[in-house]
Amino acid sequence: MDANTQLNERRLADAWAELQNHAVNGNPLHADAYRLAFADPEFLFRRETRGIRFQLEMLKPDLGQAEQGIENTVVVYGSARFVAPDEAAAQLAEAEASGDEVRLQRAQQAVRNARYYDLARQFAKVVAEYSEHQRPADRIYICTGGGPGIMEAANRGAHEAGALNVGLNIALPHEQSGNRFISPSLSFKFHYFALRKMHFMMRAKALVAFPGGFGTLDELFEVLTLVQTKKAKPVPIVLFGTDYWRRLINFEVLVEEGTISAQDLKLFHYTDDPQEAWELIKSFYQL
Repeated sequence: MDANTQLNERRLADAWAELQNHAVNGNPLHADAYRLAFADPEFLFRRETRGIRFQLEMLKPDLGQAEQGIENTVVVYGSARFVAPDEAAAQLAEAEASGDEVRLQRAQQAVRNARYYDLARQFAKVVAEYSEHQRPADRIYICTGGGPGIMEAANRGAHEAGALNVGLNIALPHEQSGNRFISPSLSFKFHYFALRKMHFMMRAKALVAFPGGFGTLDELFEVLTLVQTKKAKPVPIVLFGTDYWRRLINFEVLVEEGTISAQDLKLFHYTDDPQEAWELIKSFYQL
């Protein structure tokens, strides 16, 4: 074995192999003092090791994206509850056949909201197709929260364009899992909302918020706050669905009451068109 090989030995990998052999030979891995610290789940889940878990959850997705050249992203937020147009149409047909008025109203609502799924899919495809013709360092990748609904639609649009795309999923009680359109090597799962939101911002060159609920609002206002307070660099923030956002939030009231400045209203833009959303981003960076 030459000196160079010795310098690059993967000692931790060897240590893990030794642990596995230890178990195979009839010595199971016990949750006791003798177990190596990094191979002891009970130890890693103690309250006192929370800081280590923070570090691991910060590091794993960062290294994973860096190794695959993911440096610039457009983050797409939006409702997890909106379904694709074909699925909404199927729900409507079933509801009409059932004669259940409540079910029919929900199905009709699903059909109305399905257009946002389709628009998010179109937007992501536009971004992915642009990036396909750029050198690797200049490519912009779609990133979502990795779940269903608008998130799935955006990952789907990028996937259909043949582009890598990122999903930053969160472990929730109702067993949410990464949607099937995320690039498998870029599908990450988080325990901590705070670390997940930090990862959204670390590579974000723009944020596009489609209609959504508490989670979407939480993520949107976090970004607005970071940019307003200059804790993050200015990025294009696009509110997709003008009628929805204007009905939901009257930002002008904040100006009237003096809680924000009129200049803060320039932090974001409204649109209803996927191409216009992309043009706002392109214009910001003079692409």
